[in-house]
Amino acid sequence: MYPTALTQLARGNPFSSPLFNIQKVEEPKQSLHGQRTRTLAAAATSDEGPEVEFGSQKYFLLCGFGGILSCGTTHAALVPLDLIKCRLQVDPEKFKSIGNGFRLTVREDGVRGLAKGWAPTFIGYSMQGLCKFGFYEVFKVFYSDLLGEENTYLWRTSLYLAASASAEFFADIALAPMEAVKVRIQTKPGYANTLRECVPKMYAEEGVWAFYKGVVPLWMRQIPYTMMKFSCFERTVELLYKHAVPKPRSECTKSEQLVVTFVAGYIAGVFCAIVSHPADSVVSVLNKESGSTATQVLKKLGPKGVWKGLVARIIMIGTLTALQWFIYDSVKVYFRLPRPAPPEMPESLKMKLALTE
Repeated sequence: MYPTALTQLARGNPFSSPLFNIQKVEEPKQSLHGQRTRTLAAAATSDEGPEVEFGSQKYFLLCGFGGILSCGTTHAALVPLDLIKCRLQVDPEKFKSIGNGFRLTVREDGVRGLAKGWAPTFIGYSMQGLCKFGFYEVFKVFYSDLLGEENTYLWRTSLYLAASASAEFFADIALAPMEAVKVRIQTKPGYANTLRECVPKMYAEEGVWAFYKGVVPLWMRQIPYTMMKFSCFERTVELLYKHAVPKPRSECTKSEQLVVTFVAGYIAGVFCAIVSHPADSVVSVLNKESGSTATQVLKKLGPKGVWKGLVARIIMIGTLTALQWFIYDSVKVYFRLPRPAPPEMPESLKMKLALTE
């Protein structure tokens, strides 16, 4: 049995299955931490509850698997747009715009050239997704236990920010090698065309450092990005159901819930792209040029240069984020993972604030 703080946190998850009905269930009289009995609104199917217990090892592993599918497949699908975005960043004199970038790439490399770097993209972002979503769920539970039930609700935005930042720290270490290979293939014509060709060549020239020299700029790019991705998404879902959706979430159909998920994901993606774009520009140039440092690249690009390719990245990241949450939600539905409602104020806190009689 997990602490009631975890149960309350589970209710804060923005997803809800249309197959679930809200029923009252009684918790055992005492948890491991000695908390008193209380009544909860819990998600349950008409026959039985979710097959996977919230907070269990299986739950975290399946969340990680959902992250692999959501990040690996979506990033691989958008490789052509990512390729043009990187070329706009590293060679703005040649690639003037998104349309111009597509035309020049097809003219020089053919249509197949638009798929350059798909293998390191798929592998790298699959590993990143495993850590990003899996560790996010782990750290969300961990920090919730530290805060307690009432503070988990009051400080839920801070909890989302802390859990996502902690998860992304490890996710970027997993991503860095393949990100370096991907950028080298995409932005350095004639260097290498495949993963198998690029890896040994990079290792022979710069050693292991070639694959990890971009990890600090990755942290600069991805940690703010992921903090925005998770916190903005969670709070946007909460606000949409509270102010925009004309009926309770429990009465929404599956299609309606997925629309909310997609819209919230796209809104979060736009903000993600903006806050992380300068660091993304540094990463792209850094991985193209041998021997450069992040500081040197930043000085070379200047205040305006770091914003090159922003429109392409907003389109890419907005679509990515929306699709990732959609796929992640679908994985949770398929494996019958707990998907409780947006958070509600605990009864004990309502009494303290004199909001109930």
